[in-house]
Amino acid sequence: MKSRVVGILMLLAGLLGSAGGTMGAGSGDLQKRDLFAPESWHNHGSCLVELPDGQLLATWFHGSGERKSDDVRIEGARRGRRGGAWGGRFPMADTPGYPDTNPCLFVDSQRQLWLMYPTILANLWESALMKVHISRDYRGKGAPRWERQEILHVTPGPEFAETVNGILPELSRRAAESSWDAQTRREVQEYMDSFHQNATNKLYLRLGWMTRAHPVEVAGGRILVPLYHDGFSVSLFAYTDDRGTTWKTTAPLIGGGNIQPSVVTRRDGALVTYMRDNGPPPKRLLMATSNDLGATWGPVTDSEIPNPGSGSDVIGLKDGSWLFVGNDTEDGRHRLAVWISDDDGASWKWRRAVEESAVGTDSYGYPSAIQTRDGRVHLTYSVRTQAGGNIRHAEFPVDWVRAGR
Repeated sequence: MKSRVVGILMLLAGLLGSAGGTMGAGSGDLQKRDLFAPESWHNHGSCLVELPDGQLLATWFHGSGERKSDDVRIEGARRGRRGGAWGGRFPMADTPGYPDTNPCLFVDSQRQLWLMYPTILANLWESALMKVHISRDYRGKGAPRWERQEILHVTPGPEFAETVNGILPELSRRAAESSWDAQTRREVQEYMDSFHQNATNKLYLRLGWMTRAHPVEVAGGRILVPLYHDGFSVSLFAYTDDRGTTWKTTAPLIGGGNIQPSVVTRRDGALVTYMRDNGPPPKRLLMATSNDLGATWGPVTDSEIPNPGSGSDVIGLKDGSWLFVGNDTEDGRHRLAVWISDDDGASWKWRRAVEESAVGTDSYGYPSAIQTRDGRVHLTYSVRTQAGGNIRHAEFPVDWVRAGR
């Protein structure tokens, strides 16, 4: 009887979403709305921006499975500047015969809209090829008109292998001193052996890099693109000082499974990146700091934020606070929570759940966060229930989080 009741409640939630209704009654000023009804198709990896005219533009990838099928494309939807319902979905980008995934959006200081995403050449994450689309003609309805469409060639230099050779002995030492079980130790050793072997493979080095969180524009107009590689299970950054005419690539950030970086700026101008934890326990968001606008990064360390091996986002708010959104658990994606720090991440005083279900039931993940000009926080994220999968939008004032614990 209990499972039947749960199933009926899930179905009703799906019907509310498909009707475009606002959900979350009784949760203060938290408002939630599905961009489209749950479906059997795979819809994942969303990203959200506010356009200069106040519209919201969301993007995600849609298809029958990027690791097995070639029908995956980048889709989008818009919400008007006065709020309300989301418009119908439309294709944003599509490479016929190949899966396109993990899109991210960014509006630069010159009001150019950037779309970045990897095309998966051989149904393996290691075969990803990064692409960049840029537009000034993105107002109105439907997809933007892309004026530039280019390949972003990620080209790690000799410092990649140098960094690997410098840190692997330390990782081996940590493994030897850890309390991990035999299987975890074996997996870590296999990972390090593969890492060492592929660090000098030019083809492997130049493919496989993917986006996840927003690019950022930092002081001096530098555009910094967070990238990660599922094969190496590391992060690095591509950056341009001339609006994409030329690109440079940083040395890798290596911490034993740190991927999908997002970036926030400290009050002193330093950059901090938070990364998904794909490594052994303890499961925590990993972090690193840059004091030269992202050209080089310090060591990767654990943060205090739990992470079950899932994407998250961290942004700076208008009042100088930081906002984190992600699965703040070590055992699944059944809870999606927002945390706020008023001291550059030294502590996180306010926390509140946007979504929460029983372990092993519904899944909420891969959030994208922005703060719009009116001060409200907006999220998009993937939802998977018995009714199917879709992309959900949530919005709330910052004070809604501070009213939590």
